[in-house]
Amino acid sequence: MAIVVYGAGGIGCYVGGRLAASGSPVTFIGRPRMAAELATHGLRLTDYRGAELRVAPAEVLYETTPAAAAEADLVLVTVKSAATSTAADELAGVLKPGAVVVSFQNGIRNGSILAERLTAQKVLTGMVPFNVLNSGGGHFHQGTEGGLDIQRDAALAPYGDAFEHAGLPLKQHDDILPVQWAKLLLNLNNPVNALADVPLREELSQRAFRRCLAAAQAETLELLATRGIEPAQILRVPLRRMPAILRLPDFLFKRLAATMLAIDPLARTSMWEDLEAGRTTEIDFLNGEVVRLAAELGLAAPVNAKLVALIREAEVKRRAWSGPELLRELQG
Repeated sequence: MAIVVYGAGGIGCYVGGRLAASGSPVTFIGRPRMAAELATHGLRLTDYRGAELRVAPAEVLYETTPAAAAEADLVLVTVKSAATSTAADELAGVLKPGAVVVSFQNGIRNGSILAERLTAQKVLTGMVPFNVLNSGGGHFHQGTEGGLDIQRDAALAPYGDAFEHAGLPLKQHDDILPVQWAKLLLNLNNPVNALADVPLREELSQRAFRRCLAAAQAETLELLATRGIEPAQILRVPLRRMPAILRLPDFLFKRLAATMLAIDPLARTSMWEDLEAGRTTEIDFLNGEVVRLAAELGLAAPVNAKLVALIREAEVKRRAWSGPELLRELQG
């Protein structure tokens, strides 16, 4: 059972690292910079519950060319959404027929993009519900709760035990699209957190920032209702109630939504990491998907469109926004 993680950055190194630490044969494929980092430090995997796992440098098999995926039985695609088409073309040239390919990426359309090009393979759509912080030196930290969500298919049967032993059980769904939209509704906080330039818990503790997220979510929920999509129930609270909860005064929010603040105090979003590293973000595949949905319906999504514009500006020149400043910008 040969497992390959294709595009092994933060999410890929964490998920693949948990599998490797529990005894599964995993090959990581990614950038030379990460290959050098793991060759020196190996993998250190921690989570918000206090778990700590290690994979020694000599035990990390990290390659930098697509050819290393040639014998893969299971491929976990974790590249950034903008690189999905390129990854699909690269994999199409090397994968054996019948290999199982899973998109564990943000956004809505990545699985479809892979399936269009990988016609001889079984392509499934998955979703990673938790946050992973890349702390450098081979250290990857899961800051929020969750396992792994995935489209139901019999082809996953040989791999269920491996993910279970790794502490990342596969939760299978007959219809993955409502799950993807549910995750995207939560990911609408990514640009808010990135623009705030503070840890998630600190951001969510401030009502003004929560009102920014509530505005983006409420706008998206209206569009989804128009399209006839009901987001999956992935939290204890129905997602349609989230904007109202987020708008509560701080003292009520902390009392009624304490679980939302029960996250690692250092956890941040991948979009913050991208801005910090000077990389292009996934904004077009998160809030940009909402803008795209609105256009398909002949409607507008001004809040999400403004967040897209602000992140594009931040990709050129960073600034930290206060909650009131950002809220005024979105309301304007």
